[in-house]
Amino acid sequence: MENKIHLHDKSFKIFIPNEDIEKAIDAVAARLNQDYASSTDEDPVILLCTLNGAVIFAAELLKRVNFPLVLKACKLSSYEGTSTTGVVKTEIPLPDNLEGKKVLIVEDIVDTGGTIVALTEQLKAKKVADVRVCTLLLKKDVYKKDVKLDYVAMEIPNRFIVGFGLDYDELGRNIKDIYVLDE
Repeated sequence: MENKIHLHDKSFKIFIPNEDIEKAIDAVAARLNQDYASSTDEDPVILLCTLNGAVIFAAELLKRVNFPLVLKACKLSSYEGTSTTGVVKTEIPLPDNLEGKKVLIVEDIVDTGGTIVALTEQLKAKKVADVRVCTLLLKKDVYKKDVKLDYVAMEIPNRFIVGFGLDYDELGRNIKDIYVLDE
């Protein structure tokens, strides 16, 4: 683990080491295994990975959960550089045939909540039976939406971070630790 990294024109310092991330994922996976224990092959959970950021978190969850599921993906975005635009764009739409299904949204980070609100509205329009939200990280100080976050691995302050799937202009997703902007 390096204490500092540089991406594009910015410097970042270590914030959350990988071993802490792994422990938090273990705890969330244990809760998911309990809550979805009654899932069956005939009625599997749809694990909906939000691209690109949640790929690593979703992959780690997949290694730890033991209930029947189907992996699907979608892509919504609202970030440019280090800040949110406030406008949620759908880049890869939701899959078809979700009506009556149990959907678990897997998100890398929830901050203002615009993406989660847009996604849950789209899922409700598709008449899913149940929608739950699982996020690796929550910026609790800025999240003011009414959508319930069912599974939160870690709460963090409102700082710009990279690593473990999170990026700065597409760089840094492959870093196993999480780094914070060094201001």
